[in-house]
Amino acid sequence: MATLAKRFGNLDIAEEGAAEAFAIAAEHWPADGVPPNPGAWITTTATRKAIDRIRRESTRDARHREAQLVYGTQPEPLGAIDDDRLRLIFTCCHPALAMDARVALTLRMVGGLNVAEIASAFLVQDTTMGARITRAKAKIAAAGIPYRLPAAEDLPRRVSGVLAVLFLIFNEGYLASSPDSAPVREELSAEAIRLARMLHQLLPDDGETTGMLGLMLLTDARRSARVSSDGELVPLAEQDRGQWDAVLIAEGHALVRERLASGVTPGRYQLLAAINAVHTDGDSPDWTQVVALYDQLVRLDGSPIVRLNRAIAVGERDGPEAALALTDALEPELRGYHAYHAARADLLRRVGRTAAARGAYDAAIILAGNSAEIAYLTRRRDEMRRD
Repeated sequence: MATLAKRFGNLDIAEEGAAEAFAIAAEHWPADGVPPNPGAWITTTATRKAIDRIRRESTRDARHREAQLVYGTQPEPLGAIDDDRLRLIFTCCHPALAMDARVALTLRMVGGLNVAEIASAFLVQDTTMGARITRAKAKIAAAGIPYRLPAAEDLPRRVSGVLAVLFLIFNEGYLASSPDSAPVREELSAEAIRLARMLHQLLPDDGETTGMLGLMLLTDARRSARVSSDGELVPLAEQDRGQWDAVLIAEGHALVRERLASGVTPGRYQLLAAINAVHTDGDSPDWTQVVALYDQLVRLDGSPIVRLNRAIAVGERDGPEAALALTDALEPELRGYHAYHAARADLLRRVGRTAAARGAYDAAIILAGNSAEIAYLTRRRDEMRRD
């Protein structure tokens, strides 16, 4: 996709060419065998399909441009970014688009997420998200926004969108939202970390980029302990810390300390990284410190999901009754979010409100998409029935 978009300067042509190439591969490879270099085969076939479309749609006045595409394309200078995928993410995160539109478009075109997965990340309906992506592509076409490398001085203006894209790609890999995929999609989280490392090298003094990388490393360090051998999600408090990746934790802690030593007021991703550093420091978290960090985060990002996570931390510090009061206040905003019902179910269980807890578990199971999460929630609900 990145190669086609760079060459043809049109997302629809790039998307259609890639889709046709994969369809041809799915038809022929099972019988003919996988070619020696499948990536090059896909790219070459997609390029030919894209050129075929341009030929079909070309007028006489467009023949010269077609000839340039077929015969005269020169390699583009690498410039500030020497990774095609990261370069296209920066290109799609154009300031002319609203932030939610640029993030959604980039996730669809470059991030490997389908419309349903993106809609889940934004807590909206599939149709709403599909229309949002279509409008973003139409605006790019209507405004004539070029698909070229941003200049080095333009990178900081686009970095917030890029970080949002990488964070959502990572989250989809760390805890997949679709029941049709594996509960953990390691290829997505690994790619997000790879790109975050490159972004950190590109912008080493950007605090949020450093925070994002630290957050990913500290979170990914726990991946092997996150799902049990029975295919169930394992909550943080129950994870075997011996399975955590000590090297990634040490690197993540070093990045958090680097930002603390800078003396600069932390941003959203730096605070999230600091929260994860507390979770991975010692045998049990200091919940007073976690709540204090969430207090800072809420001032920057007062979204209902951040407030839900703060409520959970308050429950660990002050008890489940205090957390329930905070959680119940979020119901109008989060009634369609499975993690809200899962958190509330656990709090209700802890205060002995068994019937209400079962109902909350049922709601969480209906809304959840991750198979490991569903298995865990189902067991917790069924244990209450046996009790």
